[in-house]
Amino acid sequence: MFNVDLKSFSDRRYRQLGGRLQPVLDTIRGLYERGIWVEVVTLLVPGFNDSTEEIRDLTGFIKSVSPEIPWHVTAFHKNYKMTDPRNTTPDDLLHAVEIGKNQGLHYIYTGNLPGNTGDLENTRCPNCNELLVERIGYRILGSNLTAHGQCPSCKAEIPGRWAPKQ
Repeated sequence: MFNVDLKSFSDRRYRQLGGRLQPVLDTIRGLYERGIWVEVVTLLVPGFNDSTEEIRDLTGFIKSVSPEIPWHVTAFHKNYKMTDPRNTTPDDLLHAVEIGKNQGLHYIYTGNLPGNTGDLENTRCPNCNELLVERIGYRILGSNLTAHGQCPSCKAEIPGRWAPKQ
C-alpha cells in the first residue's frame, strides 16, 4: 500500500517546493496500473493549492486513473516555519470535497480536523450510502463490511485491502 502526497496540481508550485509535478502523477498512475493499492493525500493550504480550478484539475486527474482511489484532503495548521497562510477551515475542506464529488470520486476523506466535517472521516458505500467504516481522527470506531469487503446492505464490493474477519 502507498500513500502519495499530491501537494498541488501546479508544476510551478511543485518547483517552489523543490520537486516536479509530472513524476508524482506518473507514480500514482504507475502504482495503480501495477495493482498496488494507492491512496492520495493533499494538504489543503489556503492561497497555495486551494483554488477551485486547481482542486478540480487535481481530482479530475485522480478520477482519470480511477474514481475508486481514496483521496484524503487534510487541513493545514500554521506551524514552525510556515506561519503565513491562515489555517484551513472545515468549510475549506467541505468545498474541496464537493469538487471531488462533482468530479466523480467515490471515496473522499477529510483529515486534521477530527469531528468537524460531518461524517467525512467515514467510509460509506457509494452504491447505497450504508455506513461501512466509522472513524474519528485516526481511530476506527466500527466496521460494518462483510468478511470479503462487501457492503452488507447491497453486496457491492468495496475496493480496499480488507483483512477477512476471524
